[in-house]
Amino acid sequence: MKMHKRLASVAIALAVLVIALGAYTRLTDAGLACPDWPGCYGSLAIPRAEHAELAAQRYPASPLVPHKARSEMVHRYCAGVLGGVIVLLSGLGWRTGGRLRHLSLILLVLVAGQAALGMWTVTLALHPLVVTTHLLGGFAILTLLWLYRAELAGFPSPPPVHQGVSWLGSMACGVLLLQIALGGWTSANYAAMACVEFPLCQGNWQAELNWAQAFHLPLGHASYEFGVLGKEARQTIHIAHRLGALTTALLVGAFALALLCQRTPLRGFGWLLLGLLTVQIALGLANVHLALPLANALAHNLVAAHLLACCVLARGSLSLHHHDPLPSPGMVRSRT
Repeated sequence: MKMHKRLASVAIALAVLVIALGAYTRLTDAGLACPDWPGCYGSLAIPRAEHAELAAQRYPASPLVPHKARSEMVHRYCAGVLGGVIVLLSGLGWRTGGRLRHLSLILLVLVAGQAALGMWTVTLALHPLVVTTHLLGGFAILTLLWLYRAELAGFPSPPPVHQGVSWLGSMACGVLLLQIALGGWTSANYAAMACVEFPLCQGNWQAELNWAQAFHLPLGHASYEFGVLGKEARQTIHIAHRLGALTTALLVGAFALALLCQRTPLRGFGWLLLGLLTVQIALGLANVHLALPLANALAHNLVAAHLLACCVLARGSLSLHHHDPLPSPGMVRSRT
């Protein structure tokens, strides 16, 4: 069991690394640095500057940029290692049975889906829907790995809570997931800097919003790198992300405060949620005021992933109470 827990912890660390590398690759415009998949210019090795001539022969329309190709291939290597660890972890979970068996099956399906999305990211030239779904898949894998690890450790037994707290937790997790999808759509359409003022957008932005164009699927383009939508559509996406952030902050903040009103161990989840939410809001504001610095944008991505995992773990711990019979008053008195 100890090795099982260690393997789950290694998988979580790898998932965080893969998410960070994926965000770095996207933010440094290296998503199409390798024009093929799973290799790079026909090779599974990282191409170097001396391979530029051979790369030009194989893919004349895609000149080699060594440092970007290196970022992309390191991301693929780490994703491959993570996939292998998850396969091993899923085998152990299947043998263990119970909830681990269900988590193992979902993880395997997600890993297979992520591999396909990684390929389509290249073959469909960074189509926004593929890029956004790929981001959500990575976050889902990290969240499920945390659930897997918590299941191995044993969820702490929560005290009785009002049904409204559980409903609030479900709403908070759902809205947070939608907000992350909006963030992915913002990034995939290169709309992060469509508004450079806060709290409003520059110019006569109210008259320039285009909701229909902002959320339709652009098709028929040879490449979606650097975006294909117009200024109005990008501003609309950015404004939608800000409005989503406000709604998310209210619901997740309310869920965190509701947890803080409970007894331990739920109070710990409340403090963690509140801390992550505060940091995420600060990072979002800094992205606008500092013109999307790389380190800040990476942190914004990683904190969002952990915020989702924490919210789902907190909601999952509440579910355990409803599956278990309520203790009798005599049992409660004996425990106290």
